[in-house]
Amino acid sequence: MEWKDPVSRLKGVGEQREKKLNKLGIFTLEDLLTHYPREYKDRSKLTKISELEMDGESSFIARCKGNGETMRHGRFTFTRLRVQDETGEMGVLWYNQPYMKTALKIGEWYLFTGKLQNKYGRKEFSVSEWERIGEHFAGGRIIPVYPSVDGISQKMLRGLMEDALEQVGGGLAEDMPLWIRQENQLAERNFSIEQIHFPKTEQSFYDARRRLVFEEFFVLQGALFSLKSYLEHGNKGFVMKKKKALIEFENKLPFQLTNAQKKVLKEMERDMSTGKKMNRLIQGDVGSGKTAVAMAASYWVIQNGYQSVLMAPTEVLAQQHYHSFSALFDSLGMETVLLTGGQSAKEKRTALAKVASGEGKMIIGTHAVIQKGVEYHKLGLAITDEQHRFGVRQRGALNQKGEDPHTLVMTATPIPRTLALILYGDLDVSIIDELPPGRQKIDTMAVSSDYHERIYNFIEKHVQDGRQAYVICPMIEENEKLEVQSVLNYTEELQQKLTHCNVQCVHGKMKAKEKQEIMDAFAKGEIHVLVSTTVIEVGINVPNAVIMLIENAERFGLAQLHQLRGRVGRGSEKSYCVLVSDAKTKIAKQRLKALVDSEDGFVISEMDLKLRGPGEFFGTRQHGLPELKIANIYQDMPILIEAQKAADKLLKQDPFLNLELHQGIKNRFAQFLDGKSLEI
Repeated sequence: MEWKDPVSRLKGVGEQREKKLNKLGIFTLEDLLTHYPREYKDRSKLTKISELEMDGESSFIARCKGNGETMRHGRFTFTRLRVQDETGEMGVLWYNQPYMKTALKIGEWYLFTGKLQNKYGRKEFSVSEWERIGEHFAGGRIIPVYPSVDGISQKMLRGLMEDALEQVGGGLAEDMPLWIRQENQLAERNFSIEQIHFPKTEQSFYDARRRLVFEEFFVLQGALFSLKSYLEHGNKGFVMKKKKALIEFENKLPFQLTNAQKKVLKEMERDMSTGKKMNRLIQGDVGSGKTAVAMAASYWVIQNGYQSVLMAPTEVLAQQHYHSFSALFDSLGMETVLLTGGQSAKEKRTALAKVASGEGKMIIGTHAVIQKGVEYHKLGLAITDEQHRFGVRQRGALNQKGEDPHTLVMTATPIPRTLALILYGDLDVSIIDELPPGRQKIDTMAVSSDYHERIYNFIEKHVQDGRQAYVICPMIEENEKLEVQSVLNYTEELQQKLTHCNVQCVHGKMKAKEKQEIMDAFAKGEIHVLVSTTVIEVGINVPNAVIMLIENAERFGLAQLHQLRGRVGRGSEKSYCVLVSDAKTKIAKQRLKALVDSEDGFVISEMDLKLRGPGEFFGTRQHGLPELKIANIYQDMPILIEAQKAADKLLKQDPFLNLELHQGIKNRFAQFLDGKSLEI
């Protein structure tokens, strides 16, 4: 068989079983063989029946003596049978598995794993796993345990793996260039795949895992680096002159830029004034002033005769950016145009005409700014806000709207350096690590739900003093209807509790116009308490809001909680963040304590990555971080650094991977970027 053959070609994989395997992302033999174990169980040490002890899990091999018997006790059924080896006999026991009465054949040998127990005055062996000593016997060695779904047992997966390895017979393609394998002392791919599933020795397991982790990081980093290499070598950026425009703009601002903001502007100036095409990420904590930097860059670009566009992830945020930019730019004779999906047909036609003619200098919108039919007059700068919600392809689509404009990406999610290198491998990174003067420290406290009455009184008191509050309900990702109902029910409950407050809610299923009306009313102070899911997570600016109450705080990522907290503390008044959680686990308590103890987003993000792992880092699956099958970003840091160096070296030697020996890895990079590696 070929490694690209469908998994249905394997013996025992019928239509129903194939559907279940598909749920695990297994469609081909290669998919199956790269479905790596999540853990291993040691079956290499087998015990004799006479040596079994009541001190944890053990395994032994024995012969079935006779048919079993099944008895019922209350809601439970017990199935027992007798087995023996050369040292003695033992009763083995299964709970609620009556079919085991005839599942084992008399006289045949089996491997039993479980625990010896003493109940009702007799010693019996409670079986957790059993296996016939036959074709796919997995005893006497380390055996793999796989991520699975209902209807696909571990025994079945192990059998399929062995069958696939036998059928493919070392035929998995080796894409890693030989010189990279030799320099980094990496095992061959087929050896590694075989040993990761069924390791013969401890050393062969470590060699196999190191190779596969390296490969995963290498493809991930190399694909992004190849994109960066293409952008740097294949494109020249528009040269921006009139550097004095940046100083002019700074003088027009009603506030002073921080030193950190000035440093980032210098880095951008260096990029855009030399003919290099800028591809830069601005990473800054909540409230650090990224928008002011984007304004300054846009002003400079417009002064040079180009247009600038800013793409925001939500209509609410796009509207807010539009009001901020137009308030300043319109007074300077630079028209700001809004373009969103929620506009009427007439509003869209007017906006599109201004964008195409060049009358619109600053364009702000949602995904609408990259849709078909949007023609720019002379686009010089493309800005995306909250990058982790836009993938590489969206950024590429925005670039293609002009003739390779300069690219600026902004994120308020504080990302550890490790993760930033992976998510933004195609970008240069600038960090705004200083908050503007006057930002209030936010008092953060973690409490149980027993404190609700006191919290509600606290909110009412502040509303009577003229302030406002946010209340956040957790997202229920698997059920949007349930999530909306949760927000509506809680809003109704609060309306009854907070009798002196105007309590309203906003959620993701609302129409954009309705959502905007509520946000506008909250911004004007007409709504006192706003109940929401994380719709208000990014960018919303209401200086009068001083309380952030987050229910079921343990369900959110720390970075996400930190962003939510940043919605308050924006005015001159003292602000508070209250985290409500009844979670009792050690990790949940550690995470919330980290938020209470620190306001440094980067410290918090490191803790989140360490405690929860990269898969859940953002608390949502929208972040664009590719799923890693075997590598762990936090634990495998040394291998990650080696893979980054190797990818960098490869692309310095052969930027477009034109050499014959690099064609295999070039195809892997292209697959990773959905075939867009060199096109965008």
